[in-house]
Amino acid sequence: MSPTPADRLAPLERAIVDHLFVYRPTLAAGLGLHEYDGRLPDLSLDATSRWAIEARRLLRELGSIGESGLSAPRRLDRSLLELLLTGTLFDLEETREHDRNPMTYLFQPDLTGYISRDYAPVADRATSIARVLRGVPPLLESAKRRLEKILPKPFVTLAIQIATGLPSHFAEGETFAAAAPPKVRDEVHAARVAADAATLDFAEWLRKERLPFADDRFRLGAEKFQRLLWVREGLRTPVEEVLRQGRADLAHNQERLAAIARRAGVPVAELISRLHVKHPGTEELLPYVRRLTDDAREFVRAKELATIPEPELCHVRETPPWARDLWTAALSPPGPFEKPVDGIYWVTSVDPAWSPEQKEGWLRTLNYSMLKNTTVHEVWPGHYLQSLHFRRTEQSLARKVWFSYSFVEGWAHYCEQVALEVGFDEGSTEAEVTQIIDALTRDCRLVASIGLHTQGMTVAEATRLFEAEAHLETIHAEREAIRGTYNPEYFCYTLGKLAILDVRSKYLGPKFGSSLKGFHDTLLAFGNPPIGFLDPLLAGP
Repeated sequence: MSPTPADRLAPLERAIVDHLFVYRPTLAAGLGLHEYDGRLPDLSLDATSRWAIEARRLLRELGSIGESGLSAPRRLDRSLLELLLTGTLFDLEETREHDRNPMTYLFQPDLTGYISRDYAPVADRATSIARVLRGVPPLLESAKRRLEKILPKPFVTLAIQIATGLPSHFAEGETFAAAAPPKVRDEVHAARVAADAATLDFAEWLRKERLPFADDRFRLGAEKFQRLLWVREGLRTPVEEVLRQGRADLAHNQERLAAIARRAGVPVAELISRLHVKHPGTEELLPYVRRLTDDAREFVRAKELATIPEPELCHVRETPPWARDLWTAALSPPGPFEKPVDGIYWVTSVDPAWSPEQKEGWLRTLNYSMLKNTTVHEVWPGHYLQSLHFRRTEQSLARKVWFSYSFVEGWAHYCEQVALEVGFDEGSTEAEVTQIIDALTRDCRLVASIGLHTQGMTVAEATRLFEAEAHLETIHAEREAIRGTYNPEYFCYTLGKLAILDVRSKYLGPKFGSSLKGFHDTLLAFGNPPIGFLDPLLAGP
């Protein structure tokens, strides 16, 4: 008897995921598949060309399996497997990230998971760190051979900054390895010295050999941007319509803010400045965030926003020195294959070397209202709760590997809004203003992303957009604008939030009654699906 489509899909699913991990071993390790620990990818042109040939062969085989003989969940899996391969080929052959963006090489040697997650003995994790560091010199040599002579200037400038700062990250790895046996410590030290030299040499090479020729040609163009929406999010919605939705949300949030200012009888600028006055002190910061995290969890329970799977454990820790410039606060969730459920909520405190004025300025940014909204986004009911549901739900291999940036960040951004709707922080004006300010920044990211890549918007124009519409200071507005040149997918926050609000408006009443918990649990049980698939998933077979 001939094998059924379902019989044929199972081994092909395994083969496609294994092939993906050849190109992205660091992704596999981050998901909790520690047999991939210590591996860096071979990003030479020969290696990625061979990978692409095999990927196209796998796509042809996948295409020969008809959907008609598959169950609804396996039809979803088949679509995800197709997007896994086509999305990676898009990066390799259409956006050509390894030919045009030196940062793609520098993001590979990330030691965070080995240092922060207690999933194995220190000696084993330190051995993996040594292996990563040994892979840095050949990785960067392949970058020199492959990167084109004329590169986008923002890519080169940021890559120089990252390469210059990477040795401090590698030093964190050596500090961690101090608790390992002497032989392993020596291996890490020797590998770190070579990795330091390679990254600093790469920074100098970029400065001398690429920066003088760099230009502003970073744009994807309308056709590739439309393609990006499909391969990442399963969306056929025209780019122009996505932009219209983003601008409408921007106008809606601006009107919300203006209405609060009118009621308070003060300018919008004063509303915002009032937030900065109340903030924790340096010694109080982390203990306050720990209490806040516990309070947010109990808020989710009390308001029945979603089920909280057990066990759960989220640590609040100070951001390590090497990552201080990367985030103010961030969550490191447990991967779907990881055994410990621990999440790590990083919060960046003041630098002891700062002046009193700098410390006060930073703490004003980390004001009470901002920390509350951020904790909702990062932990409860945002990213950490989402990761617990993802681990709890029985998922296929394809769904465990698939990651939708817009669903993940859209969920967390949506959580900020839904928490306000059910009375978070007792419905305070400060809570609403903070949520709106964050929403305006995310709205501007969507508008800037499409503007920069499809409409000829300049970085200076994008900077003015963030200043005028999101009320950001120039230094922060410029940083946001530059981010849009190399990370067009930062449209994900607003795009994902709007997609979730759209399906909520369709299904909350007819399918779930008034139960937000039922709707949220069902949504989170899907894993991290492309947002273009949300409507059919909720509609059912």
